Amino acid sequence: MILKDKVVLVTGSGAGIGEAITVAMAEAGANVVSVDIDGEAAQRTADKAAAFQAKRLALQTDVGNVRDIDRMIATTVGEFGRLDVIVNNAGVTRKAYIMDLTEEDWDRIHRVNAKGVFFCLQRAARQMIGQGGGRIINIASIAGRGYAGTSNAAYAASKGAVIALTKTAAQQLAQHDINVNAICPGVTRTELGERNLVVRAQEQGISVEEARQRHYAHIPIGRANEPSDIAAMAVFLASPGARNITGQAYNVDGGLVPS
Repeated sequence: MILKDKVVLVTGSGAGIGEAITVAMAEAGANVVSVDIDGEAAQRTADKAAAFQAKRLALQTDVGNVRDIDRMIATTVGEFGRLDVIVNNAGVTRKAYIMDLTEEDWDRIHRVNAKGVFFCLQRAARQMIGQGGGRIINIASIAGRGYAGTSNAAYAASKGAVIALTKTAAQQLAQHDINVNAICPGVTRTELGERNLVVRAQEQGISVEEARQRHYAHIPIGRANEPSDIAAMAVFLASPGARNITGQAYNVDGGLVPS
């Protein structure tokens, strides 16, 4: 129960990595706010957190909309009185070659992955400054480190922005006892990842299973991430043991990208 009574908000919690992080935080003793653009999905995750006797709140929020973000923070503080940890996990992408990306693709991806992360971070930090500190955990990607297997260049650019934001925010918010770190997942078994695999298979004229094996073959440790692998790192970064860690971006990728 290393996070007993802490208030943890997770965006993009309706499925995959966000769902795993929310449930893991509840298991560690936190009260959780499950946030997703799909309100029903957010509620399903909150219901799973209930198995650990966590107090929970589910919110339908579009993190690309600053008014929605303001409402999200205000509702959380109104319900729990504070916000100790925010995990900026919400993200979007699609599998595409660089020359096939459109202006609409760029705007959609950066609206959520870069703009959304920035304003969630900023609004959470405002609350944390007033209460004397907190933890901000951004979910980036090894795509932001130049991973050749990224879904597309616009996505890679958005995740590179998250890594840079993490470092600058950590420097500027440290005076307020706010830790800011990022997690950079590698290949992870999620619904989004499976959809990208289907596209890879179609492009290569092979089965989805063959595309999966090819995609995983380059992972030095020999296996893809499960969402729980990312959740474990998020719980650590939220815990007392990480109190002096800030401005870092940690790869959880089985050795795919050295740094």
